[in-house]
This record gives sequence, C-alpha cells and structure tokens, in this order.
Amino acid sequence: MALTNPEIAEGLVAGGIRTNYHDRGEGSPVLLIHGSGPGVSAWANWRLVLPELSQQHRVIAPDMVGFGFTERPENFTYGLDAWVKHAVGVLDALKIDQADVVGNSFGGAIALALAVRHPERVRRLVFMGAVGVPFELTPGLDTAWGYEPSIAAMRGLLDLFAWDRSLVNDELAQLRYQASIRPGFQESFAAMFPAPRQRWVDALASREADVRALKHEALIIHGRDDKIIPLETSLTLHQWIDRSQLHVFGRCGHWVQIEHARDFSRLVGDFLAG
Repeated sequence: MALTNPEIAEGLVAGGIRTNYHDRGEGSPVLLIHGSGPGVSAWANWRLVLPELSQQHRVIAPDMVGFGFTERPENFTYGLDAWVKHAVGVLDALKIDQADVVGNSFGGAIALALAVRHPERVRRLVFMGAVGVPFELTPGLDTAWGYEPSIAAMRGLLDLFAWDRSLVNDELAQLRYQASIRPGFQESFAAMFPAPRQRWVDALASREADVRALKHEALIIHGRDDKIIPLETSLTLHQWIDRSQLHVFGRCGHWVQIEHARDFSRLVGDFLAG
C-alpha cells in the first residue's frame, strides 16, 4: 500500500506511538502540523507545500496521533496534552533539538501550546487559520467536527472549506469521503470532538498570559472568507504575540495552503529565512 499511496511515507516511534511521517529536504528543520478535518493526513494538508519548503529546509510532516496512518492506540485519551507530547516525541525521535513549527487550524493550537510549554524547542512559529485562543464555535467548525460519513456530507464540508469553487467537485468529495471511512479513521475522529463542541474549542486554547509571554517571532496567516475558523482568532494571536505579523488573503477560505499554495509557500519560506 505504501508503494501506491503517497500519504504513507516513513515510520518512527514517537512517545511510544508508531507514527507515519514525511521527511523531505535538508537544512534547518520545519515541523508541519496538520488540521483536524475528517479523513485528514499530513499529506492531504501539505502536499502542495512540501515540495516548495523542502527546497530550503528539512521538512517534517507527521500524521498526529488519531489521524492519518499513525497508530490509534486503544482507549487513547485525545487532547492537547497528548498531541503536544506526540509532537515533542517526533522531534525527540529524530534528534531535533529545535525546529520552526507551522500549524494549520487545529495544528495551530498544538504549535502554540508546544511553544508555550517547551519554548526552547521552537525557533519561529507560523499559524494558518489557527485555533488555540478563545472564540465562539462557528457553524462551519461544528459541522466539520460533527461529520458523519457520506459523500453528500463531505461535499458540503468542502463547500465550507474552500472559497474557490473550482477546487470543489464530485471527484474530490469522493476521494475525501473514501479517506474518511478507512478502517479506524471515523472511529478516532468521532471520539475527539463529540457534542457539545464549544468545550473542545476551549480545551485547545492556551492561556492569554502564556501566549503574551512568548518571545518567538510569529507569522500569522488567515483567509478573509474562512467559514471554519473566524479571522478574529488570528487578530487575537496578532494582538497577544508581540513579535508577530499578520497576513490576510482575500478570496480565500480555510485552505490558504491549497487555494494560494505558491504565495503561502513563498511567504512562509521568506519568513523562516529571515
């Protein structure tokens, strides 16, 4: 299967969890942490970004525990503590003392908490449509986290995620639906964010005082037309993180790294090179 599925790459044990991850390029390390859409994997999130960023950096993109092709331990307690521990475990297993960390959506909360709890492990931060600060649950995020597998439901989700209608078609809906019903995928996903879901938004948030105390430089990116995570989350991050810059893409939903892949990669690459 690994020969035919680009989502499956290399394997390691991170914090006791067998982990599927992509390892591309050479240079200073960059850890990419994906979002939490149904059926998601690191490859699905970062496939357009990996070739660009890996020209200048060693790019590490793991499937976080509970997602993709990483092990799903029985009776596992999913939550911010577990995901931060897993991210640190990936760095430890690869003997990476410090990395730039890029977090997409749910992955932004992990990146933020990683910097708060282990500041010495993070050089610079990049957030894309990130959670990790308090906000009111949107209907779009409620729908995404409450996904029940069907092609119609997946098509509806894709309509919420992308501003660019040309990206959303029946073929993509079929592919993402099939990804969401692989053995174990929906079971772990359904266990993560059961209703009522505002509590999971709150559980992924870091404390304001801790975020304001960060000394890291941060690049914050958001789609102006995002229906999943409101732009206000990035405005909050920008206010709280002293050494931050904010870039907002118009005509863009929750998929900046897909809808504006070239500009996203250039922006991130320039920031990490500075």
